[in-house]
Amino acid sequence: MRLSIVSTLYNSAPHLLEFYERITQCAQEITHDYELILVNDGSSDNSFELAVSFHEKDQRVKVIDLSRNFGHHKAIMTGLSYAQSDYVFLIDSDLEEPPETLNLFWEEIHGSKGLDVVFGIQEKRRGGWFERISGSIFYGFINLISDIKIPRNFLTVRLMTARYTKNLIRCREREINFSTLTELTGFKQKAIPVKKGSRSLSNYSFLKKFSILVNAVTSSTIRPLWIIFYLGLVITLGSSVFILKLLIDRGVYGIGLQGWTSVIVSIFFFGGLIIFVLGILGIYLSKIFVESKNRPYTVIRELHGLKENSG
Repeated sequence: MRLSIVSTLYNSAPHLLEFYERITQCAQEITHDYELILVNDGSSDNSFELAVSFHEKDQRVKVIDLSRNFGHHKAIMTGLSYAQSDYVFLIDSDLEEPPETLNLFWEEIHGSKGLDVVFGIQEKRRGGWFERISGSIFYGFINLISDIKIPRNFLTVRLMTARYTKNLIRCREREINFSTLTELTGFKQKAIPVKKGSRSLSNYSFLKKFSILVNAVTSSTIRPLWIIFYLGLVITLGSSVFILKLLIDRGVYGIGLQGWTSVIVSIFFFGGLIIFVLGILGIYLSKIFVESKNRPYTVIRELHGLKENSG
């Protein structure tokens, strides 16, 4: 197989037919030896039925139906695990990234020697001022604290070689952050600006985005644990110096400690700090707990046009 196209479906029925027509046209301009793998991630509309209808009239369309909604990144990794071609093109089916990006990426990856990945970044971050500012804070913070640096305004759409894809899907962790894994896998990569449109409302609320940030940091680095260690060390040393000063003031100069307010503020400050530290430790412990269960990160209900993947 020359080319595999992988896309996930989640309530994608309104634009699925247009996506199918445009992406297959782009693929046929490159090669007739291709497949389109559609992963239904627990859609509540008729996305799965539409995908199966495409398969029935076009055997190059393959369908993976997950037993429930497992999340975008886990659905992506499941689809990639079934792609067996020389090149794998990953794109969302919501048409926010134009399917014609395939042809642009194809020319780029064949025009650069040794290139394994061509991926998209937003030309201009969509949304209002809050989206732009929160996006800048997200990438700035994660690149500051994490060992893995993620390109700003990173997009899912990408064209990958088989050797890169094979190594990417070797990552079997249950708490998946796709952007981190793509950078962790390495190889020679190149970013190309892509104009991202807006076809639907975002499924990511502020709390969802914040949880993604926490997951991205705790999945890619143990640096927060070292920060806690050094913070505790600084507080302990500072407190010791302050206690020594109080003892000297009391014993030498006869000055007593006064101030109910300062005591209460100190209690609240250190109480909050302790809870915060325990929360970070709890997140890491919860990840160990989840990974130790060794559960599959998705469960497949049906396959159409594909054989069961033993891996």
